[in-house]
Amino acid sequence: MPIITNYELVKMRVVIQRVKSSQVVVNGEIVGKIGRGLNLLVGIANTDTDAEIDWMVRKCLELRLFPDEEGDDRWQKSIQEIGGDLLVVSQFTLYGDCRKGRRPSFDRSAAPQSAADLYNRFVTKLKASGLQVETGQFGAMMHVTIENDGPVTLLLEKEAI
Repeated sequence: MPIITNYELVKMRVVIQRVKSSQVVVNGEIVGKIGRGLNLLVGIANTDTDAEIDWMVRKCLELRLFPDEEGDDRWQKSIQEIGGDLLVVSQFTLYGDCRKGRRPSFDRSAAPQSAADLYNRFVTKLKASGLQVETGQFGAMMHVTIENDGPVTLLLEKEAI
């Protein structure tokens, strides 16, 4: 019987960054731009379903990553509580496996059409929060400018049950 590692149990991944501002440029044009909020780099695994999308949306919206207005440095407020913005960028390279050889393997990344469908559902569910949600362009070569606040950068992973 093969041994299953934690690496193989991980499903959806999001690199979440607290930002002062962020933008995405495709072919010289700004396609998404936000002020204070969260930059989300989203990787979809080949085993992801709506269950992972729902969990990740909830985590992104409810994590307390912002200080309160009184200047307390502790993280007291969520993106929803501060009315911040979200910039969502697809990034299949979050599933680059560099454990063997010299070239990353992307075997765990979802196929493009499946990934696009799940990514679009993720974005739609974030928009249902009422917050401003901007995006990159799925599958395009993008230039992302991130003014990280803190810096605060976290890796969110949804493990398979």
